[in-house]
Amino acid sequence: MIKIRARLIISGIVQGVMFRYSAKKEATKLNLTGYVKNLLNDELEIVVEGKNDVVKKLIYWAQSGPELAKIDNCVINYLPYKNEFDKFIIIY
Repeated sequence: MIKIRARLIISGIVQGVMFRYSAKKEATKLNLTGYVKNLLNDELEIVVEGKNDVVKKLIYWAQSGPELAKIDNCVINYLPYKNEFDKFIIIY
């Protein structure tokens, strides 16, 4: 079981469309840890840790997001696993 960490920067219509709430719900369902937050430049950031195949399920979901979102770009960076988080949270 390989665990990984990924950082996603998502642009498009990603704020004001329940993206953070939906990402938390999806990550919690998948038993992943990390956070989601809006960025000042109207993008959204997700940092997620967990089993490789499960993290990739969240990444796949994030590339389309919730129903009202419109994703223009999703930049994915894989980083060393840190076991930094206890759960998945929304940062306000």
